[in-house]
Amino acid sequence: MGKMMNKLGTWAFIIGIIIALIVGLYQAYLMENNSSTDIGGYIAWILVVLGAIVGILAAMGKGTITKSETSGFLIAGIALVVMYGVFRGMVLKPWIGSLLQGISWSLSIFVAPAVGILAIKAIWDMGKDQ
Repeated sequence: MGKMMNKLGTWAFIIGIIIALIVGLYQAYLMENNSSTDIGGYIAWILVVLGAIVGILAAMGKGTITKSETSGFLIAGIALVVMYGVFRGMVLKPWIGSLLQGISWSLSIFVAPAVGILAIKAIWDMGKDQ
């Protein structure tokens, strides 16, 4: 059962990153062609669910993010969310601003649930050690 959980966490992480990158590239394409950038709520929900799976499995000690990697993952996740905020209004032609905005947006959607779950676990662990 433990090996299956580890594989589920690994695959959820890999699939989430791939979907986020593809969606980010597609988003950049739409922005550059002045098309609607609405990719639909279903894809965002898929990214959120995959991120939650990664976070829950990591909190349980399974999956790709180990206990020693948690603080680094939290910092990287926060950096991704901040990166989207910075790149959101940036206009660098051709393509650079759209690429940075699209990819950071989709990666933020994927990583945010995992960061939230692991942050809560980190706070819980700090509180119970007292």
